[in-house]
Amino acid sequence: MLHYSGNEPCALISDVQHYSIHDGPGIRTSVFFSGCTMRCHWCSNPEAMEPRQRLGVFPDKCLSRQKCGDCLSVCQLNGAPIEFDESGALKAIRMVADCGSCLRCADACPPRAIKLWGRKMRLPELMTEIEGDRDFYQRSGGGVTLTGGEVMFQWEFADALLAACKAASIHTCIETALHCPVEDMEIVYKNTDLVIADIKHMDSSVHKKITGVGNGLILGNIIRTAELGKPLVIRTPVVPGYNDDKGNIGNTARFIRDNLGSKIVSYQLLPFRVLGAEKYASLMLDYPMSGYVLPELAERESHLVYLAGFVQREFGIKTEVGADNHIR
Repeated sequence: MLHYSGNEPCALISDVQHYSIHDGPGIRTSVFFSGCTMRCHWCSNPEAMEPRQRLGVFPDKCLSRQKCGDCLSVCQLNGAPIEFDESGALKAIRMVADCGSCLRCADACPPRAIKLWGRKMRLPELMTEIEGDRDFYQRSGGGVTLTGGEVMFQWEFADALLAACKAASIHTCIETALHCPVEDMEIVYKNTDLVIADIKHMDSSVHKKITGVGNGLILGNIIRTAELGKPLVIRTPVVPGYNDDKGNIGNTARFIRDNLGSKIVSYQLLPFRVLGAEKYASLMLDYPMSGYVLPELAERESHLVYLAGFVQREFGIKTEVGADNHIR
């Protein structure tokens, strides 16, 4: 677990999203934890992959070195990590070890051409933000969802945050890939009301190719979740050309029927959207889906409806297209 000076626990949080309606029931506050053990080709949150603070650069917002230069004036390394193009526009920030104790350039940039991805947040800070949305939870049956990145990557702090939420009578949910030690998972579950977990592909070799890891640990943890009696929503992000074939979806449904039975709340097929390209560029990362051609919307929607009907008809599993925010 991370600590501030004085040994106070904290977590590295990439974002806190208010008024979310797709990460569990009702209106929710979604807390995005940094750090993930997987590298899904279609990930739209590259800023949350690494368990460290990072600086993103958005050149189109830069006022130019000549007109501003505030980032240079506050840099403790005399601007050495900061690069500009021939026109004087911000091009890149090549972070070095000493940047981690500074990061002033992001705060100093007036047009926000430099963005700090990841904040070190203490438990009281997060609870203040969460408590601020309490009226929305009460009206809608909502609550708090811990997501990421991967919430299990910082499981100790996640456990403390969930316990604080439960003590405050706030509904809790975690959205996780479950690629984690089972003992960490079971600790986090103590104060978790709902679990949302992905099955991205049933073939472990294909799963490793498109996410960086096999699926054995994940499937085992999903089975254990059902054994523990945790309300469980299974999701598949349906990516055309990757995992949208009838065979894979059928194998997923068969796994759910044979291993989870009636213990899941629902199976959700999530429509894929090409997102995150600008974030990858800001971090000087190659976008894995670059050049990917997404089928027409009508074709994708029709295929998802067909797959949902197939799963319900052949396997008797409640299946939805999209995320139902009324599920508890």
